[in-house]
Order: sequence, then C-alpha cells, then structure tokens
Amino acid sequence: MDTRLLEHYRSNLLVMERRSLLTVETYETEIRIFLAWLSESGLEAASVKPEDLSRYLDFRREKNSIDSRSAAKAISALRSFFRYIADEGIREDNPALILELPKKKRKLPAVLSREAVDKMLASIDVSGPRGIRDRALFEFIYSAGLRISEAAGLNLSDVFFGERIAKIRGKGGKERLVPFGDEAAHWLRLYLDEARPHLAGAANGQALFIAKGGKRLSRKGIWKNYGEVTDILGISSKLHTLRHSYATELLIGGADLRSVQELLGHADLVTTQIYTHVDISRLRENHRRYLPKLREYTNEKSTD
Repeated sequence: MDTRLLEHYRSNLLVMERRSLLTVETYETEIRIFLAWLSESGLEAASVKPEDLSRYLDFRREKNSIDSRSAAKAISALRSFFRYIADEGIREDNPALILELPKKKRKLPAVLSREAVDKMLASIDVSGPRGIRDRALFEFIYSAGLRISEAAGLNLSDVFFGERIAKIRGKGGKERLVPFGDEAAHWLRLYLDEARPHLAGAANGQALFIAKGGKRLSRKGIWKNYGEVTDILGISSKLHTLRHSYATELLIGGADLRSVQELLGHADLVTTQIYTHVDISRLRENHRRYLPKLREYTNEKSTD
C-alpha cells in the first residue's frame, strides 16, 4: 500500500480543501481500505479502471456487508481521491465519476405523541437535585425543540424568563431565538432555585445545565440520563425524538413550514419538509383508527 500517497492526500484534504476533521478521517479510512485492496489485487491507482472500482465495491459489500449509506461514503471518498491524484498528474482521468451513488431511502423520524412525552417526563423522579435537573432539561429540550448539543451549550445568560425566550447557538455557530412554554419555565425555575445550587457546590460557572461539582453537563451525560428514563419505562426512544415530536406537533397545530424551519434552526427548508411526511402518516393512522366504518366500506369497495 502506498502510505506516502495516502499521507499527501490527507494533507491536501486538511490544508488545501479545508475539510472537517471528521470528513478527513472518514475519507482516509476509506482510501486506506481501497489501497490495501489494490495491493492485494496487484493493481495500481494510476491505472485502475472503472470496472475495477465496481469489483472493489462488490468486495466491500460482500466482506463488510456495507449498506447503501456506507457505499455512498466509499464512492464519495474514491471520487475525492482520484480527483486529487489527477490534479497531481498521476493520472489524467477520474474513474470514480462513472460510479453511481446509491439512492438514499427516505427514513421518517420517529416521534412520540404528546401524551407519551408527558408520561415519560412525569416518570422522572424529582425527589433530588439530579432528577429536578433532568426534568427541567428534557422539558426544555421538548418545549424549544433543541438539539442535544444546543441544550448542552446553553448558558445562564441565554434564558429570558420574562419573554419566555432562549438564545440558542446552533450548527455553524448560528444564533436564533426560540420561545419555550410555561411547563418548561416552571421546571427550569425550580431547577435554578433549588437543584442547581446543590449540584454546583462552590463552583460558579455560567453553564445552565450542570453535573455535580458545577461542570457543564456533556452531550454524553444527557444521552445517558435520557436512556435511564426510557429504560425504566421500557420504551424505545432516542433523545432526538423529542425534537422530532416538537416539530410534528407544531405542524399538527397549524404552524407553517417556514416558521418550523426557523424554530428548528434548519439552514434548508428541504430538511424541514421531512416532518410534513410524518404529519401525513399520523393523519392516516388516526383516520384508520377513528373511522373504522369508513375503512370497512373502503375495503368492500376495493373488492367489488
């Protein structure tokens, strides 16, 4: 395997293309696997053909059982790598351009009903500071539709109780103002008055949600605590489901798509449109549940 070529390619991604570290690591891993396959197959990057790349992808699917998403990452990495070595004059073309990216399957986000969310939040043991903090945290995430990273990054100065508004720092450092409800305000105030001082001790930091000793509660800690709540209830739910449920409830309540986009902090309206499909699927479910006679009539007509 040409480790020197791989090192130069990595440097190019970091310095010249200014790719994120996560992208660089992903591409580097993919190309490392590819170069090892080339070496074992007696092939070279300078002369490999499109049909060889197809054989390589078949090899990955058979040996690693990669799904369509992983295959798409592998193809993107190959296109990037061959573009680089073409720019370096190692070869004249990019054979990976002929590879077709697998079509992404639209996966509807999981959501919880308002009743299910209320039941989950009410199950949290609030007899101690930690429980009060978690109740306030998850109420706030649901009420404001926050990402986990956004909740973890909140400071005391970001919450304005009088206006029921919070200043949120989203992806790319973009800020937005998001309203929150009375229930979230109640638990947040209780947390600040009674629970946070016990958790902070002598510490005097600015983080809103903290662990014992005053250290900012991490995303990992938030995930872990939410998992403990759902495990007790015996339900399968990821924390991001609260954000999905928030968006769906807004649409069901009559909010327009552009407003939901602003509240969620989506850069592209296309990202927000996924929730319209969730809304429609729930409408169909309710239609079947509450109009059984119509369902029976429809089935009878279909068999005529």
